[in-house]
Amino acid sequence: MAIRLLIADDHAVVRKGIRLLLEDESDIQIVGEASDGDEAIDLVNSLQPDVLLLDITMPRMSGIEVLKSLGQQPSSLHTLIFSMHSNPDYILKAVQHGAAGYLQKDTSQEEILQAIHAVMGGELYYPPSASTIIIRELVLGAAPAPGGPDGQHQPSAVSIWNKITSREAQVLTCLIEGMSSAEIAAQFGSSANTVANQRASIIRKAGVKNTADLIRLALSEPMPRPLN
Repeated sequence: MAIRLLIADDHAVVRKGIRLLLEDESDIQIVGEASDGDEAIDLVNSLQPDVLLLDITMPRMSGIEVLKSLGQQPSSLHTLIFSMHSNPDYILKAVQHGAAGYLQKDTSQEEILQAIHAVMGGELYYPPSASTIIIRELVLGAAPAPGGPDGQHQPSAVSIWNKITSREAQVLTCLIEGMSSAEIAAQFGSSANTVANQRASIIRKAGVKNTADLIRLALSEPMPRPLN
C-alpha cells in the first residue's frame, strides 16, 4: 500500500517541486497540499495521511505550533520537518514536540525518500548535523522538554534504564545513536522483528507514545549500570 503524503508549505513553488520529485514514486501517494498551518491541521484530520512533510515558517500557524496541536491527539501520523533553517532552536523544538525527522530544503530527492521510508518504519530521521545538536543539548540538559509546568521534563521515580533488560538497554543505546532496526538487528545477530518487539517493550515500560519521546526520556535520565 502506498504511503499517503501530505505537503505543508506556504510557497507554491516548493510544494510543486516536492510533487515533481515524488509523484512518480510508485509507493508514495501525495494526497494533498496545505499552504498554512491551519490548513495543514484541517487536512491531516480529513485526509488521514501517513506522513506530513511540514515547513516551520508558515502564516497563521507555524510548523512548531502545528506539531504541538497534533501532539494533543492520538495519531499514527509521522511528521517530517522540511525547512530552510538549521537553527538549533528550531531543531530542538521539533524533536521536543514529536517530529520524527528534520530535513533541510536543499536535501536530495534520495534523502527525502529515505527519510519518508524511515519514519514510516517507525524510525527517526535526523541528519548528522541535527543529531549532534539534539544529543549535545539534551545530554547537557540545555534544552527544555515539555512535560512540567515550567516546560521541563519531569523525571519518573524510577529511571527507564532500571526498568528494562540488559539487551533492551543495548537496543535503546543504539536507538539514541540513530541506528535503524535493521542495523541493530545486524549488530546483535537477530531479526528486525525481534528488534521491533524489543523497542515496543521499551516504549511500553517507559510509558511514552513513540521512539522520539523514548529517546528524550532516556537522555534526560542517568544511566545507572553498564550496558553489557
